Amino acid sequence: MEKIVIDLLWVRPGKVGGTESYIRNLLDGFLKLQEDFDFTLLVSRDNAETFRKYEEDRRYHLLTADIESANIAKRIIWQNLFQNRLLRKHGFKKCFEPVYCKPWLNGRIQYTCVIFDLQALHYPEYHPFHEVAYSRLCWRMDIMNAARILTTSYWVKNDIEKKYRRKDINVIYVPILMRENEVADFKLLQDRYHIAGKQFFYTVSQMIPHKNLKTLIDMMDKIIHSEHREYDLPKKLVISGVNGNSAEELKQQMKDKNLQDAVILTGFISNEERNSLYQNCHTFLFPSVFEGFGMPPIEAMLMGTRVITTRCASIPEVTQGKAVYVDDPYDVEEWIDKVINGVMWETPDFSAYDPEQISRKYLHFLKEPEWKKNRYHIG
Repeated sequence: MEKIVIDLLWVRPGKVGGTESYIRNLLDGFLKLQEDFDFTLLVSRDNAETFRKYEEDRRYHLLTADIESANIAKRIIWQNLFQNRLLRKHGFKKCFEPVYCKPWLNGRIQYTCVIFDLQALHYPEYHPFHEVAYSRLCWRMDIMNAARILTTSYWVKNDIEKKYRRKDINVIYVPILMRENEVADFKLLQDRYHIAGKQFFYTVSQMIPHKNLKTLIDMMDKIIHSEHREYDLPKKLVISGVNGNSAEELKQQMKDKNLQDAVILTGFISNEERNSLYQNCHTFLFPSVFEGFGMPPIEAMLMGTRVITTRCASIPEVTQGKAVYVDDPYDVEEWIDKVINGVMWETPDFSAYDPEQISRKYLHFLKEPEWKKNRYHIG
């Protein structure tokens, strides 16, 4: 059986948001399959322990590189100078890269890469120059010499094909794993965040500009301080997620509007705590204006919660047109109107994101005997 290495050096536990949830859900999904495989997880000194459980399955192995994922610059340098050499030394010919940042040169290794979106192309103003330059370089190298490229929605597939004119992009949705018993005691969260059941709005989001959290804070200002007092609307907004480059701006906005007690920033929280907040919130709000996939609104619907979101990018596709949508993501009055009047009429087909089904698709894709190259046109 051909062995395949899965590069996990980019995982900084609790620091990379949805991409970490994606790969952990996928690895857990593989565990449920009866099919045989031989996957080696390429891990770092500082993230290896978080993947150690997979060694309990004979189909998984760990290979620890002498690098720390937390040091991003050194990790990138090591990856481009030494990763291919390490893989060849251990007899690997194929590497699955669950993100876009593979080594720029293949070094006789065949790579399958995942490109989640081209965000830095669409919104370069939201990123430091070096991040934009690095992302564009990695995407270009993936397009030029990755054996195969995957993405997570047909919206992104069309975007990549339009921008780079590579015509063999494959689509497999993100696996979403929601365990019924993985829910924290809400009373503990009530006491910690000073909230009551069904009396708070909730969102899960990194604090970066395109997530559009500013609009939700403006919405809370209107609900609390102005003309919407006649409606019995929640006076609390809970935001879970890792910090980003707009964190300080959002905190200042909260201070300027005197909303420090009304808007609660939990930071990174466990899946159990997140699921309990999904279940017990009044409405889940997802104001993002750009997503390559967007797991949180699907997770919220899986927990039986009403979702209000935007019609931007891939969001209508992955929510199957069955959430409540605002037409203008920056219109505070429209958000409030949807909170008051918006109704979800249909339940999505959650099987489309079942980890076992998704993992089986990935497994068959990765186990194909030939990872073909050059079956596309690059303009």
